[in-house]
Amino acid sequence: MDKANSAPGQPESRPGHDPYGTPPYGQPGPWAPAPPVQRPSPTPPAGTYVPPEHTTPAGGTHLPPGGTPAGGTHVPPRYDPWAGHGSAVPPPAALPGQAGGQAAEPDHPRTSSLVAGAAVVALIAGLIGGGVGSYLERNGTFSDVRLEQTVTENGPAPEGSIAGIAQTVVPGVVTLHVSGSGEAGSGTGFVLDDEGHILTNAHVVRPAAEGGVIDVTFSSGDSARAEVVGQDSGYDLAVVKVSGVSGLSPLTLGDSDAVRVGDPVVAVGAPFELAGTVTSGIISATERPITAGGEEADGSDVSYVNALQTDAPINPGNSGGPLVDINGRVIGVNSAIRTADSGGFDTGQAGSVGLGFAIPVNQAKDVAEQLINTGRATYPVIGVTLDTGYLGDGARVGSSSDTPAVVPGSPADEAGVRDGDIITAVDGERVRSSDELIVKIRSHRPGDELELTLEREGEDMALTVTLGESDGD
Repeated sequence: MDKANSAPGQPESRPGHDPYGTPPYGQPGPWAPAPPVQRPSPTPPAGTYVPPEHTTPAGGTHLPPGGTPAGGTHVPPRYDPWAGHGSAVPPPAALPGQAGGQAAEPDHPRTSSLVAGAAVVALIAGLIGGGVGSYLERNGTFSDVRLEQTVTENGPAPEGSIAGIAQTVVPGVVTLHVSGSGEAGSGTGFVLDDEGHILTNAHVVRPAAEGGVIDVTFSSGDSARAEVVGQDSGYDLAVVKVSGVSGLSPLTLGDSDAVRVGDPVVAVGAPFELAGTVTSGIISATERPITAGGEEADGSDVSYVNALQTDAPINPGNSGGPLVDINGRVIGVNSAIRTADSGGFDTGQAGSVGLGFAIPVNQAKDVAEQLINTGRATYPVIGVTLDTGYLGDGARVGSSSDTPAVVPGSPADEAGVRDGDIITAVDGERVRSSDELIVKIRSHRPGDELELTLEREGEDMALTVTLGESDGD
């Protein structure tokens, strides 16, 4: 029995034992079982008078309240600690029949009932305890804070969203692992057609130029060996090809001439070999003349690009990957970044500072078609030698060697360009240096007509030149 339910100042009750059964407590004597008593309910509060019980001891002797049975032992009135609990209290212990008598035999039926009841209670308590434990294991304690959460089933991404662009573009983007000539590196490329042609940067595949190895890993995780179809360092573009691969996802080429400053764009690639990385930004500028490379002593690795500038993060490993518009169409090939430490344009290991540059896809498409069809690319020329030591504004025609400043019979010669002329604009766009002039010319095709603005002996003049053609490297 729970101690809290015991009468104040009275001994605790235990199953099969009546604290008032032996007066005085623990003294032996002859006993006879007494009839069970149905207790009233509820139990009076502490301090309330309780009428004494009339109990008949063994032998039929009537005991008045507070009376003394045979043997002279006083029996106090009983207080019922079980009252109010909806059950009969176990019968009180037998009273002595005579002084010096023996204790009565235990009441076996009552003990068995108590044991059975205790077993049932234990079983119910075990079931309840197990259920509570299981609930707490799944849901924490009853006092734990549980926050609401909305669960959304992923469906098709909204058209024009970054997620939608990624779902369209990522399957067509690959990672290239290149080794050879004592070098190794990685970069990005994207699938051009179902025949396995992949476009990337020339500086990505350069280590494999002479007997190296190129392994291409697709977004699915599958890999294939690739061979170089052709490359051109002047444009920093190359085409490789995989064979025997099905289920390719060629990307759609857009129109870089239609790109405007502020247009949203997405870059996809494998920066630091983290394949399938998607970054976003806007077009920060168009027709940004840049030169990149220059690690080779002879300058054979220098590329001239009239680039698209973007603030979409581009890092080492993004080289050769696509820059796409909101419709998932390729508008550029990521090629270089401006670095804060060197102050130059880098294709190496510097990190992004928000100044990335991509080769316009219109130029890349033209070069890729030439590389696929002939294995080499041609580029436009006007046929002059430029004075790289000139520090003024514009590009000065001149040579410090035996090479003529204006090649005889060249487009420039036919247009009337002379040694010492300073070219200051192309088609009305200002030219500040020799590199900028080359970039402006390289952004066109052989056969295009350009208007050159130049300064000769202090006077400005304009000449029209038709671009010639020269083989790439």
